Amino acid sequence: MKSVSRRQFVGGAAGVVASLSLPIRAWAASSPFKIAVISDEISQDFDHACSVIAKDFGLHYVELREMWGKNLQASSDAEIAEAQKILAKYDLQVTDIASPLFKVDWPGAPKSQYGSKGDMHGAQEVAYKQQDEVLARSISLAKQFKTDKIRCFDFWRLDDVAPYRAAINEKLRATADIVGQQGLLLVIENEFACNTATGREAAKVLNAIQSPHFALNWDAGNAVMRGELDAFPAGWDALPKNRIHHCHCKNAIKDASGKIVWSPVDKGYVDWTAQFRALKQAGYRDAVSLETHWRGAATPEASTRISWDGMKQALINSGTF
Repeated sequence: MKSVSRRQFVGGAAGVVASLSLPIRAWAASSPFKIAVISDEISQDFDHACSVIAKDFGLHYVELREMWGKNLQASSDAEIAEAQKILAKYDLQVTDIASPLFKVDWPGAPKSQYGSKGDMHGAQEVAYKQQDEVLARSISLAKQFKTDKIRCFDFWRLDDVAPYRAAINEKLRATADIVGQQGLLLVIENEFACNTATGREAAKVLNAIQSPHFALNWDAGNAVMRGELDAFPAGWDALPKNRIHHCHCKNAIKDASGKIVWSPVDKGYVDWTAQFRALKQAGYRDAVSLETHWRGAATPEASTRISWDGMKQALINSGTF
């Protein structure tokens, strides 16, 4: 073993102590990931949510979906201006616009049994013919909030998507081209109630749509909820790693009755320490965004704080925080 002088040892030890005493936001800034939280998972009060993210969690990034009881799609100019002031106040950057784009039935197909069931995060479920308006609004919001990513979905899940798969892929490809012309990236989330729900399904869609403007928002928790209990590592292994440009962090587990339910980040089928390590090894440098969904504590904020504790520990254990 190489010998170390007392001066080198003391100097090295002092460096470690100094790094440990750094403000938590300096720790977050040193991560290879853009560590974020979807603000409305904490509170509909955008100022309070941003305060928690920046001051209590020590983070630099936020994902936007709802504010003040409204989906971002319905925000007024005044509300957008106020949100921009709040972001500047807490020195937060926006990772992406978490839009409801294509969370609708595919035209001409049987009506999906999944539908919205009220799970639209403040957005009104509009018809397929109005999706161009949702897209235009999302592009505008991305530019106003200075982000280059727009999240979309893959239409409400069909019992048999095969007859419609090629047409759906073409719609996604054409939409990605529109987004790309604006200098933005369309990221499709694998969503348990939509046609692309698992890692294996996402891999097939990405393979079919070879567009530089089309990427994946990887959500291992959603894959588990759809029944892909081996979302990590098997679902993950199926994915082209260079096509992943956003990541949601949540977890799910089976309850006493055998039903899959949301759980805190550190309890469930997804080993987030291993997943974060795999992301780092794959060269991933985009956002990992906490999307708690679990509501086992007294309030959404309390639940998110518990999940953040688990997520933070997984980041530390994986060497990415």
